[in-house]
Amino acid sequence: MRIPKFKKPAIKIKYNKKILILILISLSTLSLLVFVGFTYQKSQKLNIQIESIENEKSQLTKSYEESQKRINEMEHEDQRKKNKELEDEIESIRKAYKNAVLVYESLLDLKAISKNTSKFDDQLAEIFTLLSNQEYQKANDQITQLSHDIKAETDKISSAFTIPENLPVENTPPSSGYRRQSVQVDAGTFMVDIVSGDLGSTKVIVDTASTSDCANACPVLPLADYISRNGAYAGVNGTYFCPATYPTCAGKTNSFDLLVMNKDKTYFNSGNNVYSTNPGVIFGDGYIRFVSAISQWGRDTGPNGVLSNYPLLVFNSNISFGGDDDPKKGSKGARSFVANKGNTVFIGVVHNATVAESARVMKALGMENALNLDDGGSTALWSGGYKVGPGRNLPNVILFIRK
Repeated sequence: MRIPKFKKPAIKIKYNKKILILILISLSTLSLLVFVGFTYQKSQKLNIQIESIENEKSQLTKSYEESQKRINEMEHEDQRKKNKELEDEIESIRKAYKNAVLVYESLLDLKAISKNTSKFDDQLAEIFTLLSNQEYQKANDQITQLSHDIKAETDKISSAFTIPENLPVENTPPSSGYRRQSVQVDAGTFMVDIVSGDLGSTKVIVDTASTSDCANACPVLPLADYISRNGAYAGVNGTYFCPATYPTCAGKTNSFDLLVMNKDKTYFNSGNNVYSTNPGVIFGDGYIRFVSAISQWGRDTGPNGVLSNYPLLVFNSNISFGGDDDPKKGSKGARSFVANKGNTVFIGVVHNATVAESARVMKALGMENALNLDDGGSTALWSGGYKVGPGRNLPNVILFIRK
């Protein structure tokens, strides 16, 4: 049986023109509104960006104007004058601190010979207060005054020094052993503590606390300890060195720069003394030799000791130091020395003398050669006990040992 096919009915839609027009108008209006809204948002963002750019521009313009103003000011400044003023200020600061350190070290030296220093301590404290407040000119004025006061007190102590009335005047040194005596020269009369050692019966050595070169925090010992560990019968302090109490010695405490060879044949500071013009003394078996410049000496390890210091007081029987502009050498104090007359070696201390006066005393005693050693708070002389000192602990010493 055939199933009949059905035909799709034809649907005819009748469009209303008015409605169609309204729909088109509505769609167009909606599109326009969307476009306007989008454009408005972009415009707002653009306005914000423009406003931000304007602000940045304004800030840059202001910064540029300020920079230009500063450049113009700098162009019209007197740079040479400004630099000079800055240099003067820096120099004033440097000078104030340097002088403060030096006056403090002078006060330390005074404390070694006097306990009556409280008023100077107060003056120094005031100076430090001025420095901390950046009042450099006032600090410099106070430093000058304190330096003057310390010198006056030192001179006062020196003038008060008296030689015992019963101390004999002897312008010849002892032939052996220790003696305290007065020596008369054209500059006055001076008390001298002196020890003699004939090289036929005495071995002279140099001993050091360190076993090798030392640049800072170097070992030091009292003179008595050196005497004890070597079985010596006499000894004296050695070279200049940088005491731990001195601010200028920070970073190089107890070090010394001069050439020394100790009893163990070890040379100290050899590299920086190759061309040294500082004088020195060499102690050998049965001989002693002085040189006007230690550069004249090699690095021979044959002797029992080598020591350089300055100045040379007497050389070849002539005075070789008459004074210089160093205030420390020109002040009165205890001046230690090592000297010789033939094959007899002498160590000792000239009291209340300048270095130049010590040289005259050496000449009056008939010394052929004499070398100044460290002094001040480091001065120490031993002969059966301390005759002078003990003073500071020392990095090196000269010792007399019986053969």
